[in-house]
Amino acid sequence: MISVALFFAFACFGLGLLLCVYRIAMGPTAADRILALDTMVINVIALLILYGILKGTAIYYEASMLVAMVGFVSTVAYCRFVLRGDIIE
Repeated sequence: MISVALFFAFACFGLGLLLCVYRIAMGPTAADRILALDTMVINVIALLILYGILKGTAIYYEASMLVAMVGFVSTVAYCRFVLRGDIIE
């Protein structure tokens, strides 16, 4: 039963990832692109966690933490670039 739930979750988060890629490509404003990028990072984290549950190893949890940290920094950097035009002052 858990395998069916995992594959359903993989499909849902995969579809969400594809929709985020579409929003990044076709977003009307920069704010839409920033939100889609942040949501895409969250979907990737969820997919890593689900894959870790499927395989039964803990290494994917650590990888998801690294993706979360890099995603946070990239979102902040992109926001600063849009607001100020420069990342490093």
